[in-house]
Amino acid sequence: MRVSTTAGPSRCLQEAERIHIADRLREKASMRTIAAELGRSPSTISREIRRNGVLYAGSKVWAYRPHAAQARADARKPRPKPGKIGQNPALANFVQEHLERRWSPEQICRILRIRFPDRPEMHVAHETIYQALYLQGRGELRRDLARALRTGRTMRRPHRQSTRRQPRMSKDMVMISERPAEVADRAIPGHWEGDLIIGKGHGSAIGTLVERSSRFVALVHLPDGRRPAQVRDALIRTVSTLPAQLRRSLTWDQGSEMHLHKEFSTATDMAVYFCDPGSPWQRGSNENTNGLLRQYFPKGTDLHRHNREELDAVAAELNGRPRKTLDWETPAERLAKLLATAS
Repeated sequence: MRVSTTAGPSRCLQEAERIHIADRLREKASMRTIAAELGRSPSTISREIRRNGVLYAGSKVWAYRPHAAQARADARKPRPKPGKIGQNPALANFVQEHLERRWSPEQICRILRIRFPDRPEMHVAHETIYQALYLQGRGELRRDLARALRTGRTMRRPHRQSTRRQPRMSKDMVMISERPAEVADRAIPGHWEGDLIIGKGHGSAIGTLVERSSRFVALVHLPDGRRPAQVRDALIRTVSTLPAQLRRSLTWDQGSEMHLHKEFSTATDMAVYFCDPGSPWQRGSNENTNGLLRQYFPKGTDLHRHNREELDAVAAELNGRPRKTLDWETPAERLAKLLATAS
């Protein structure tokens, strides 16, 4: 028979339930039986006994005293609890320093484990850093450091589905479904994904290119605009600086700026493949990189003000960051290895 409590249902066990647990344990009832009587999960009862009971010395028998258990549970309730970062000034300083350098929380956590392998007090999960930034009242990390994250947000937002777009070109497109298998497996360098990031009022843009095998980034300067001829010429200038083994293919979305893709292919000997409408995941590396670049080129700003030298400096900084997907090598290191192997 299920036992009811006068206080009503609660997510946490109440004192009356703890008294019932103690009484039934003395009667040798099983945890499943006690759980059924209380309308709780058996794991809840088992965890309650482990956390708030006392194990007799030299035995596997638990002594469970309900009033002492209630006192222990009450002592754990106060919030907010001090976090790991707030209790360790050295850890907090390390995290703040690398956030200011625009490292992601996951990159910081990985490097902490590499640099301090024998100091568990310096190890945190990336979620701990996010909570230290986002949760009100903790004060473990400066609130303004959230601006250094790739999103620049001071609070979290759920992912949303992308709005589907209609095809903008219907002539001479080679779709991604016809792309060679060697592009998909990322084994051979020289296959790129590309896109534009757009500035204030759609009046300025920067081209972004990401090499699929190494995640190496190249930025395309578009000082005069993003009309098809301007994008074609800027892409040709950028790609022409690459060694021949890095000029194999380019995957782009169906933006009208690539209307002259055939002329680009003729000039560079690079095939161009187009994604399906509304399918940004088909250029996942490029989409991820565009998110990183928004730390440097925020939405709603005029991108005309950034010169070629500034774009090169941003690309160099991104190419010098360790990446989880590269086993914590930097894109520059991975690309150098791939080129050395190919030669």
